[in-house]
Amino acid sequence: MSMENQNVNEEVKATETVATSAVNDPNADNILEVRHLKKYFPIKGGFFGGVTGNVKAVDDVTFSIKRGTTMGLVGESGCGKSTTGRTILRLLDKTEGDIIFNGEDISTFDKDKLRELRTKMQIIFQDPYSSLSPRLPIGEIIGEAVREHGIVSKEEYDDYISEVMKECGLQEYHKDRYPHEFSGGQRQRICIARALALKPDFVVCDEPVSALDVSIQAQIINLLRKLQKDRNLTYLFISHDLSVVEHISDTIGVMYLGSLVETGNTEDIFAEPLHPYTKALFSAIPMPDPDIKKERILLQGDIPSPANPPKGCKFHTRCSQCMGICKEKAPTPKDMGNGHVVACHLYDEK
Repeated sequence: MSMENQNVNEEVKATETVATSAVNDPNADNILEVRHLKKYFPIKGGFFGGVTGNVKAVDDVTFSIKRGTTMGLVGESGCGKSTTGRTILRLLDKTEGDIIFNGEDISTFDKDKLRELRTKMQIIFQDPYSSLSPRLPIGEIIGEAVREHGIVSKEEYDDYISEVMKECGLQEYHKDRYPHEFSGGQRQRICIARALALKPDFVVCDEPVSALDVSIQAQIINLLRKLQKDRNLTYLFISHDLSVVEHISDTIGVMYLGSLVETGNTEDIFAEPLHPYTKALFSAIPMPDPDIKKERILLQGDIPSPANPPKGCKFHTRCSQCMGICKEKAPTPKDMGNGHVVACHLYDEK
């Protein structure tokens, strides 16, 4: 056999090996895997200012997101949604757990590797005005990180910024204007352009439309969907608006007091919510047809403190279906089929 044919055969075998491993690995398509993630904030007090406890903002959260898809993360205010997103991006240091991005555990990255990672993972904040520097023109805000990371050459810089702005619905003459000269919807477009200018693979959308009018919300959601299709982006979409989440998400995770209580495909969860907390959330979605009446599930009591969560199931203090075991033992997540996972003792095997 000639050397040339031998090299070709080796290349074919290598390709087949990679393809086989991708088929055998169920996580091969996942751009992000979060495993048992915890983020605790210490409570300091006493005479010497020592640590007296912890606020368990994120408590043993596990999920994965496939490349090019959107996962919606929903729950009441203070349940840990935003903290989860910021911990994944390493804006906050984790307490425990693994964050696997593109097959690498980024929770162990040093300063230099983390700098390289910043271009691949970006965030769109809830309040566009407070996240934009009032002293910089829009062109500089969008292009500052592009220049810092050397995304394009100096010769291509101006044209590149103009192209990104146009893609996000902004005009070239907006470059010299300042944030206070724009409306709320335009400011959010600026934040989206700033994130996309670094050519990321993964974007955390931290309630990006909650501060906008309904008509503007639709425009921003449609823009995010178009950009996802054009650039093959992956989103973690954090929101408390279930109607918006249903429109944009492929999968959904429902959080309560720092923990995921239910995850699954959007269609499955909206068609048949399983956890009592998920059912209560969905019953609060307003119906556009006044002739359709839906039974509202009202939760009793207040959300417990994340600094002192209840023993057993965290939701048992507000659950109308609470059983004795709920007060003593935390439920184990169970797959009910098609990746629809719920953490509730109602579905324990008899």
